[in-house]
Amino acid sequence: MRRAFYDTIACVPYGKVATYGQIATLAGYPGRARQVGFALAGMPGESDLPWHRIINAQGKVSPRSGSSHLVQYELLASEGVVFTAQRIDLKRFGWRPEAED
Repeated sequence: MRRAFYDTIACVPYGKVATYGQIATLAGYPGRARQVGFALAGMPGESDLPWHRIINAQGKVSPRSGSSHLVQYELLASEGVVFTAQRIDLKRFGWRPEAED
């Protein structure tokens, strides 16, 4: 399951975001959004996986212990993702893989 999540997360393009639930569904595990979070939390520190592009269903960065949420804001902003009241417009910045076909 973890490998499927990582493979799906790797596909999220620069300047786009996906929700935990969306990743779970696309990876073949609908309803397993929480497990996506657990997989990200257990990810090796040296990974080049674009973990910062995964957000919650409300369009917000989910706070974690430490300062990783601040790094997530910075990385997303550097990709041109705009926050309004700490929220990302999923219609504008949400990844739509079906639209890429």
